[in-house]
Amino acid sequence: MTTSMHAEANMHRKLVLFAQQLEGYLAHFPSCHKYTITQSIRQAFIDVYNLVTEAQKRYHKKTTLAQLDIRHEQMRMLVHLAHEMGLFNCMRGRRDPEALGEHRFLVLMKHVDELGRMIGGWARAEIHGRGGNTVSAGAEVA
Repeated sequence: MTTSMHAEANMHRKLVLFAQQLEGYLAHFPSCHKYTITQSIRQAFIDVYNLVTEAQKRYHKKTTLAQLDIRHEQMRMLVHLAHEMGLFNCMRGRRDPEALGEHRFLVLMKHVDELGRMIGGWARAEIHGRGGNTVSAGAEVA
């Protein structure tokens, strides 16, 4: 297995782990937010996932990586907004202790930050001409 294949599989694995964690937490948001911020966060994740796939397949990646970076930052800000609104403190329609909500937020932000570092490393590798057909191997160092 080449380094680029390993990096590509590593990025996919991290996206899947993040999706599983995200869905578990979003399922506990109050139902009144089901079609607003919850759906926006889900859509932002799907967009990030699709842009990663697109960037892996494109020969010229700079525009796609720029779009990926922007959408990733939008997803980060939506997760922050949900935290500021106290939505991570909810479970089955009732409020839980704030410490639990803070823990959920920090777990998700760890995933978001790690994905951001990988995307940033990939973009830097492309800008400096070291880009291949996949995520750069240096981007997987976290």
